[in-house]
Amino acid sequence: MTGDEDAVLLRTTGRAARITLNRPHVLNALNHAMVRRIAEALTAWEHEPGVETVVITGAGERGLCAGGDIRAIHDDAREGDGTVAAAFWRDEYRLNARVARYPKPYVAVMDGIVMGGGVGISAHGGVRLVTERSTLAMPETGIGFVPDVGGTHLLAHAPGELGTHLGLTGARIGAGDALLCGLADHYLPSASIGALVEELTTRPVSDAIARHVRAAPVGELAARREWIDACYAADTVEEIVSRLRAHGDPHAKEAAETLLTKSPTALKVTLASLRRARRLGSLERVLDQEYRVSLAALATPDLVEGIRAQVIDKDRGPRWSPARLGEVTEAEVARFFAPVGAHELGLAGTDTAVEVAG
Repeated sequence: MTGDEDAVLLRTTGRAARITLNRPHVLNALNHAMVRRIAEALTAWEHEPGVETVVITGAGERGLCAGGDIRAIHDDAREGDGTVAAAFWRDEYRLNARVARYPKPYVAVMDGIVMGGGVGISAHGGVRLVTERSTLAMPETGIGFVPDVGGTHLLAHAPGELGTHLGLTGARIGAGDALLCGLADHYLPSASIGALVEELTTRPVSDAIARHVRAAPVGELAARREWIDACYAADTVEEIVSRLRAHGDPHAKEAAETLLTKSPTALKVTLASLRRARRLGSLERVLDQEYRVSLAALATPDLVEGIRAQVIDKDRGPRWSPARLGEVTEAEVARFFAPVGAHELGLAGTDTAVEVAG
């Protein structure tokens, strides 16, 4: 068995097929080979009558998946021509769409850390489970990037402006807030995961879930909706920061300070992406938009610098360029959404360019 196969373990028992992400030393971060292996398994199981349910979990005690292999993206953006990252994103985003439209129950056990690409392979699923250990986030603005893997679609449909808050700040949330934001469906104690997965081999999903789900702990965001909705409804990131600073709630001021540590370019492109995602509607159209944005990000200094500061050197002191929100022009933001011709992802067909132009 090769190393690539070891990184994704596949098994069928009874009526359930199981995917286990198996790179616990890097918190099950996804690489291109893993994405392809998962996609191939889903294709095979779709046409296998004995498989009635697909379950995805992560190996180790820390989480399902911390995201994509951003070191490889860093190296390609810095020293390559972008084709490695583009090919990875193309297959990853297609997998995200596949998960969302999978014709059989796709049960994602979102235990522990679930971030970035981990959200993409779980939160689009038909049955999404969180536990007391769940920590979800889309932290891309902190590395000079923009929420992808269909994340802007998910966040754009969260209640009020909760998704805008999460997308811009990269804030981590627990089980209760994941349910509130529409990123998960059910809560169960982590101690019940083993029994649930075992029962899925012999029982229909609804029966097995009903035996283990519990009331979720209360989250934090519901009590903060007033200032989140009021502040993040602004049309620009500058105005959002101004409203947050002027608000009396200390959590609002803390959010403002958090925003000012993120990439100014990434913040402005993220806000535009979320607003456009609301109008685009379908996940496929949003993924097409995200692919354009991701390709454009490869040509910006902030992606390389952000990954360097947060992951490579870990000095936590990225030097953004431009360094201030006011220096990021509308023309620069618009460049991220420009059509890419023959390189389009093309999940939604040829009408996407017209939709995102407005």
